[in-house]
Amino acid sequence: MKQTLLFVLSIGLIASTVGCSSKQALFNGKDLTGWHVFPAEQQSIWSVKDGVIHCLGKPNGYIRTEKEYADYHLHVEWRWVENPTNSGVLLHGYNADKVWPDCIEAQLMNQHAGDFILIGPQASVVVDDQKYDNSQKQFTQIPLKIPGAENPAGQWNSYDIFCRKDTIQLLVNGFEQNKAVSVQPAKGFICLQSEGSPIEFKNIYLNPLN
Repeated sequence: MKQTLLFVLSIGLIASTVGCSSKQALFNGKDLTGWHVFPAEQQSIWSVKDGVIHCLGKPNGYIRTEKEYADYHLHVEWRWVENPTNSGVLLHGYNADKVWPDCIEAQLMNQHAGDFILIGPQASVVVDDQKYDNSQKQFTQIPLKIPGAENPAGQWNSYDIFCRKDTIQLLVNGFEQNKAVSVQPAKGFICLQSEGSPIEFKNIYLNPLN
């Protein structure tokens, strides 16, 4: 009952927010126009076919938007091809490109989609009145709220990520998994990560939030 109520409330939030905004495609379904591959020599691990981005998952790296974004609803769908391992949607990327970029990660690790991972010394958030920062660490993890919301390998999942001013809300398959306030930084690049095994992405779009 609790999960059903959360799902209904979450879908209502999505509908009310999206209804007053205009969809902006970040992926054109044909190629990686608008995205930068890092490291550059790893172009071969990323490909596009039939409206889907295919990533081999090794070696580590990412594709990132060529533009920085703030105040948006981001929608991303993903699925594991066979063996589910690790990946992520990296938010508010800043500073120079590197394998572990300075950012706030919306985790995609199997059974951990909805975790926050802080990467880089300037990242900080407040979740449930507790402050988390990365000043003394390389990575800081803030766990999700509802285990078991992900679909098994081969089935598509949805991430709806709301970044408004200094807040980030993460919804996985319609369930709210995390919400952070006092987020620093509050804008930057969006990245899709290669970090494990083959993974696919589609229907990547952004709705600006005023």
